[in-house]
Amino acid sequence: MATDTLPTHASIIGSAVPRIDGSLKTSGTARYAVDHDFPGLVHAVAVQATIGSGRIRSLDASAAEKMPGVLHVFHYGNMEGVYRLFPHEEDGTTSEARPPFEDDKVYYWGQFVALVVAETLEQATAGAEAVRVEYDADKPDVRTKLGDGFTGQRQSSWKRGDPDQALSTAPVVIDQTYSTPVETHNPMEMHGTVAVWDGDNLTLYECSQGVVNHRTVMSQAVGVPIENVRVISRFIGSGFGGKLFPWPQSTMAAAAARKLNRPVKLSVDRRMMFSNVGHRPRTEQRIRLGATKDGKLTAIRHDFLTQTSQLDDFIEHCGEQTPFLYSCPNLEVTTGMVRRNVGAPAPMRGPGAVPGLFALESALNELADKLNIDPLELRLMNDAERDEGKNLPFSSRHLKECYTTGAEKIGWKQRDSKIGSMRRNGKIIGMGLAGASWSAARIPCNASVELCANGRVCVRCATQDIGTGTYTIFAQVIHAQTGVPLDRIDVFLGDTSLPGGPTSGGSMATSAILPAATSAVNQAVTRLLHIATLTPKSPFHDMKPETLAVSNGMIYPKTEPQVVGVAYHPHEQLTANGVPFEEVLKMANVRGLIANGKTNPSSEDPKAKQYSLHSYGAHFAEVEWEPDIARLRVSRIFSIFDCGRIINTKAGTNQILGAAVMGVGMTLFEGTVYDPQRGQPINGNFADYLVSTCADLPDLDVTFLDYPDLIVNEYGARGIGEIGMAGVAPAITAAVYHATGVRVRELPVRIEDLLKSEIREV
Repeated sequence: MATDTLPTHASIIGSAVPRIDGSLKTSGTARYAVDHDFPGLVHAVAVQATIGSGRIRSLDASAAEKMPGVLHVFHYGNMEGVYRLFPHEEDGTTSEARPPFEDDKVYYWGQFVALVVAETLEQATAGAEAVRVEYDADKPDVRTKLGDGFTGQRQSSWKRGDPDQALSTAPVVIDQTYSTPVETHNPMEMHGTVAVWDGDNLTLYECSQGVVNHRTVMSQAVGVPIENVRVISRFIGSGFGGKLFPWPQSTMAAAAARKLNRPVKLSVDRRMMFSNVGHRPRTEQRIRLGATKDGKLTAIRHDFLTQTSQLDDFIEHCGEQTPFLYSCPNLEVTTGMVRRNVGAPAPMRGPGAVPGLFALESALNELADKLNIDPLELRLMNDAERDEGKNLPFSSRHLKECYTTGAEKIGWKQRDSKIGSMRRNGKIIGMGLAGASWSAARIPCNASVELCANGRVCVRCATQDIGTGTYTIFAQVIHAQTGVPLDRIDVFLGDTSLPGGPTSGGSMATSAILPAATSAVNQAVTRLLHIATLTPKSPFHDMKPETLAVSNGMIYPKTEPQVVGVAYHPHEQLTANGVPFEEVLKMANVRGLIANGKTNPSSEDPKAKQYSLHSYGAHFAEVEWEPDIARLRVSRIFSIFDCGRIINTKAGTNQILGAAVMGVGMTLFEGTVYDPQRGQPINGNFADYLVSTCADLPDLDVTFLDYPDLIVNEYGARGIGEIGMAGVAPAITAAVYHATGVRVRELPVRIEDLLKSEIREV
């Protein structure tokens, strides 16, 4: 749908609309997964392995079973009816493939080895502490150097030209290795499940980023037909990828509830978050760049290793942006998996792109320094005009404008390139920049819209709102098409009994739901207008549907009979003789009418296949360095993004702000450290695992470029959830180098790194 043909109330698209679910959350009436309670509900607490590798020699649950309130202790040998997934990708995706308690082997510290169920949480906790487990322990492999002992095969995922030959003849070469640590998922809401059986039917109250996939996985895991499983996740306390796929606690709760024939609540505590429910895996990336003396790239090699668990094949795809971000005739990306005794990794905001662009963009900054070329100019001269990896044109790309806009905002022209040369208020100032990108796509989605005789509009879809504003975006679409006020629009999400919706991940949910919701409401209004003309009591009886239009929730006759669309026309073409749509439904004795809409994936769209679909951005960071006391602070970040049309600028800005906060944490603080003897996360708590606090945060400024991408969908909207974190780390470390002269190639930035600075005086 072109910009100039959007419906009357389309001004709400692109506006800063407050969240329609905001009052529920701020008043405490929104019910999250473990807020649900039922008669007879019992509590489960998991017992974790205290070794990082080995096997269970013996497990004694007798003391626990005798304790007050304890109902059952599940473990290897007595948990029945739990199965592995079918070996087909379309049958569902889970993060940890091994079912809980499948055998006596231990693959990582904290692995669940038993589950105690009791009448109260306190009794279950006491029972779990009473379970005695003896192990035959092996030394776990939690080495941080991923190249140590790597004997696997590297896979080439992208190649063009002859990069090795080009590197051997390049006048200027950069060859450096960059590392990123394990980052642990720590959302506000920890993982939890409430499992309720009704005969052979299972209902799970979950904190899931993908209820449809969750249902598929759980139907296989507990061995019941998919139609017997319902998953509900109406409110989620953020996800960031860790809640994309089911974890063992879901299966454990479901199996325990079936065995005991009582509802079971199982929560993961903060300590367990560091071992049992995923993390961004450690990466080790070697970047080699070849260039001419005037800065044109001639070769790129991006060879990376990514850590995974002993049983799960998880790859952090660090090289996905490398083939198309810059113009270069010779390029290769290779990857390899390295197994360690850690829990299964999981996607984490901007998976692949965030660590991958830390390496690539850091190398670009080093190349600029070696060439004595402005890093901004280096990027502009090497910007790609088309996707050289796929040999396709870009659907929409305005990365250069992101760079120039950010440069103007931060005052890049005033930047003195000399290390440690800029001063302000008794502090040394450093500036850095980096680019960002993320893929765009449409994935399948179904939605229904019901026009009700009580004057309300109901929208239903089995996607979920993980805090990104999906409830509000649905309501915006309905208002844009009908003019019905937002407070009369009811949006139902996060329930597999609703029309199937997409997973909330990969920045693809919004671009998927927009066409489905629009199609559904368009069809509903078309049917409404037919009813209006066929109902004898209607003032529009015997008129032609195409002579009517809907605005402000009312049906109007047009002042002119020509058709300018199906039912949507500029407001000035409508007369004042409108009738509320609910009155027409009452005249027809219709309680409500329902229409369904569908989004087809871009992978099946012949037009979309002709283009490379991506979003783009740039971060400009400023740091303040006080060498006398070795204090570093990120003072300003400017983030500029080309993500198509932004449907809700308030929600969109919040997304980028949150991503920048996570980027600061990744760069300066975060990193899970494992005990080399036991494999235990040493800093598995908020006292020792540092995250960004309000006191750590810089001034944040977000700008969106307004270039709708109509190849992706008729609104021109692409996702923004993932891209905001990509590029933050290399922009900050570039600023750190500019201020201190210290080149940080392994995150996070440490005080011992900064103490190497030769800049001693302000």
